[in-house]
Amino acid sequence: MARYNPKETEPKWRNAWAEADVFRAEPPSSGRPKYYALEMFPYPSGRLHMGHVRNYALGDVKARYMKAKGFNVLHPMGWDAFGLPAENAAMERGVDPRAWTYDNIAKMRTELKQLGLSIDWSREFATCDEAYYGQQQAWFLDLWKRGLVYRREGVVNWDPVDQTVLANEQVVDGRGWRSGAVVEKRKLNQWFLRITDYADDLLEGLKTLDRWPDKVRTMQENWIGRSKGLRFSFPFSDPAPAGFEGGLEVYTTRPDTLFGASFAGIAPDHPLAEQIAAADPKAAAFIAECRRGGASEAEIETAEKIGYDTGLTVAHPFDPDWKLPVWIANFILMDYGTGAIFACPAHDQRDLDFARKYGLPVTPVVLPPGEDASSFQVGAEAYVGPGRIFNSRFLDGLDIEAAKAEAISRIEAQGAGKGATVFRLRDWGVARQRGWGCPIPVVHCETCGVVAVPKDQLPVALPLDLDFSKPGNALDRHPTWKTTTCPTCAGPARRETDTLDTFVDSSWYFARFTDPTSPEPINREAADYWMPVDQYVGGVEHAVLHLLYSRFITRALSDAGMLSAKEPFIGLFTQGMVTHETYRRQSGEWLEPGEVEITAEGNSRRAVIVETGEPVMIGDVEKMSKSKKNTVAPEEIFDVYGVDAARLFVLSDSPPERDTQWTTGGVAGAWRFVNRVWDEFDSQPATVAAADIAGDEAAKAVQRAVHRLIKAMTEAIETFRFNSGIARLYEFLNTLKEHKAEGASPALLAARAEALSAFARLISPFTPHLAEECWARVGGSGMVVHAPWPDFDVALTEDAVRILPVQVNGKRRGEISAPAGAEPADVEKLVLDDPEITRRLEGLTIRKVIVVKDRIVNIVAA
Repeated sequence: MARYNPKETEPKWRNAWAEADVFRAEPPSSGRPKYYALEMFPYPSGRLHMGHVRNYALGDVKARYMKAKGFNVLHPMGWDAFGLPAENAAMERGVDPRAWTYDNIAKMRTELKQLGLSIDWSREFATCDEAYYGQQQAWFLDLWKRGLVYRREGVVNWDPVDQTVLANEQVVDGRGWRSGAVVEKRKLNQWFLRITDYADDLLEGLKTLDRWPDKVRTMQENWIGRSKGLRFSFPFSDPAPAGFEGGLEVYTTRPDTLFGASFAGIAPDHPLAEQIAAADPKAAAFIAECRRGGASEAEIETAEKIGYDTGLTVAHPFDPDWKLPVWIANFILMDYGTGAIFACPAHDQRDLDFARKYGLPVTPVVLPPGEDASSFQVGAEAYVGPGRIFNSRFLDGLDIEAAKAEAISRIEAQGAGKGATVFRLRDWGVARQRGWGCPIPVVHCETCGVVAVPKDQLPVALPLDLDFSKPGNALDRHPTWKTTTCPTCAGPARRETDTLDTFVDSSWYFARFTDPTSPEPINREAADYWMPVDQYVGGVEHAVLHLLYSRFITRALSDAGMLSAKEPFIGLFTQGMVTHETYRRQSGEWLEPGEVEITAEGNSRRAVIVETGEPVMIGDVEKMSKSKKNTVAPEEIFDVYGVDAARLFVLSDSPPERDTQWTTGGVAGAWRFVNRVWDEFDSQPATVAAADIAGDEAAKAVQRAVHRLIKAMTEAIETFRFNSGIARLYEFLNTLKEHKAEGASPALLAARAEALSAFARLISPFTPHLAEECWARVGGSGMVVHAPWPDFDVALTEDAVRILPVQVNGKRRGEISAPAGAEPADVEKLVLDDPEITRRLEGLTIRKVIVVKDRIVNIVAA
């Protein structure tokens, strides 16, 4: 082969791997140490994009490396297949979501296999497989029995177009993330999972995840949001509203600021607010206005603070004559604490904005360091820093923490409340009004209430004839599916038509991969061997919800006796995105990269449309997206440059945690590297006789270079510094170029043979097809995928000669070259024989020569 030909080579080796079934994980009985490598499984959209290529190539490097290191590697693949995209496709195109989904899976499976990934395809499943979601229904019922599943009325975000509940994160600027409709707040009976039961454990568990990015752990800590404070009740001024005779219960993290109280506030969804609204049309109208506002916490935080004075007052806990008005306020969340607060405007910005708007008192009670108590005032910005308490009677002079403790102590002594810890985390609402999802396995009976479907009747399967011709829940519209009989009394019953949030589907798939054919949700023996996942790879956008839900479900299933692991992923890597320039016509229409030709480089870069020569506006470099047409189809790159060149580029362009900018020049450079590698192997004789290289300096240089390369590549893969490892591969090729096979001595040929054998194994995780062809070219035994990772000799990784700085009386006066590991006496002789050092010592008497081995020489002279 004069030229490397990926169109022939790559399919040949993929077929060889498949025929030999080389990536099938061995059973736990193999006795080998395990390694579980996993990338976040994809949604079957029907088309692979370069982000997929980077994500799965990153995980594949680690999986192939650990296989070469002798581990029993599990590296599976599946499909996160339920959800709205399939429903939207069914609605827009009149297709069956099941057929659309499985057709897309088939297309993407073919593309993923083309990538040469070391996947154990025997474990493949989709979350829309009845065999998968039936087992999900089984453990859902187990958690229900244990009290972790419950149903209650709750306020939800309702999309009136998609006619479904949305999570807060799916509401953007007050509108549904897909439909764009203004989101409403409704009260619905919803299914919840008690994730809050595990709040403390989830928070503490983060401390053990030292192989997670710090930013992800911080995001989860903030999401869980543990805070310590005081839960107490304000007594109402007479008469108290019905049901609130015990007062208005509030929660605060700042009891030290109680003497700065200006008003009490309740959430629009607070039971007291609803009671007031029932008798006061103005209050009802205000609450309706609040429900039309932003639904996410971020939007509530930035929205204008508005309120409604209820006319009620409560008494201050430390002064019964001090009356505080009770307001309904749009910035108070029912789901946090008690849904009621006391407001200290001087030291909370939201409270301050509200107080300024409605002319309520602003009394500072925390004096900043260096300020005068007689003159300190709060202007447009609340003071939230450190200081001493003042204007607060018996708390005056205390620091903040001491004042908190004293306030809590006095409230507890009164019997009005107790110190408490609360969490920002709320229970997980898992019901969705969608037809293409996992049915919740319960029925509603007029006599027996909500009844679980017996496990021997699982799965509760989706009907094959769902109608998605209009928005809303297709299950609820189905003429027969929801009609059934009660498992308890055999009377008429109705199936639950809500389906589970797709985050439930992805919260345990990694455990099912350990034995996807088990008749139970999880094969305990297999899970105990394989779990937890050793290396998980995926986007940082999943830092909170998917990862947090997975940690919760793993704990819940562990407590139910289904597996031993408490944490699902002990190693996490969040890769950057693949980006590309954007291009537009002068009219503003987006253009695809293939439609554009760059006609100049550098500061004078210009672009035109290939077909017409029309000038093109070059825009920002952004994440590849269909909407801006700045995507590159992987199959087109594979066809021109081959799979290995595409893999190499996305792995080498930048550190894997950072975004990488796709450029044609970049992948062309990777293609040139592939050919340089092949040229070196093609120039080497197929068989080389053994030879002693001890006396051949060129051979020894190649030997030292390859051992340094092995060390560098090992460290690069272990630490996810793939780009720096690939840079060392380039450097090593230069060494081989300096020591060509043509005309080489027997010793150099032998050193090259050793080096190329190692090199083929070192590139195998990155460019696996090329590695196999190279391995065969130099007569490697079997396939390189089975070959062990090369070891390095530490002595050969160190420089043969060291450059040692020489100091005279603490000042650098020169340097010498000395053999690595040279004894101090030999180094001292080299120093004193050096002409430059000798000149520097003229007129001085040497008192002492101090040699720090392989590091430095100090001469003390007078």
